[in-house]
Amino acid sequence: MEFSRWRPHPWHGLDVGAEAPRVVNAYIEITPFDLVKYEVDKASGYLRVDRPQRTSSQPPALYGFIPQTYCAAHVAKLADVERGDGDPLDVCVLSERPITKSEIVVPARVIGGLQMIDRGEADDKIIAVLQGDYVWGGADDIDRVPAVLIERLQHYFSTYKLRPGEPSQARIAWTYGYEHAAAVIEAARADYRHAFGA
Repeated sequence: MEFSRWRPHPWHGLDVGAEAPRVVNAYIEITPFDLVKYEVDKASGYLRVDRPQRTSSQPPALYGFIPQTYCAAHVAKLADVERGDGDPLDVCVLSERPITKSEIVVPARVIGGLQMIDRGEADDKIIAVLQGDYVWGGADDIDRVPAVLIERLQHYFSTYKLRPGEPSQARIAWTYGYEHAAAVIEAARADYRHAFGA
């Protein structure tokens, strides 16, 4: 039996998933029950508090990233901007049953995504469903889940960084299905290999 003697870094030590880009491993940083934005510390791999959520808006789905991905030149090219945000590729995972724990690895079936531009940087949000979910698990494209679920994600990401008296710096350029989501994941994997040589 193979196992890690030490806790692997969630970004670099976990695998993207054997069936990527269709089914990926999603490392969950925050849940729909969190009022604080947590983010993996890039050096240590532990969760840290990024910021309290300013508004009453809560994430409408599990939110985290796909291991061994990076948003740089290849992802930016797909978004027609100069650069990516320099983070792992974000993923939102829809689940019919409430999942209240973070720092978990979730098998996620990719169905689409949101092309978000934040301060001129590509910051895509891949949308997936929990693999094996009894309600959403069979979805294979974004039009297979109710539009209101996608609207909630769009609203959350359009407003989650708002500051009083300032215009929003983030915008959703468009919503895409599985085919483009797969291209974004492969671009992020290429960016990761270029940046980290893995």
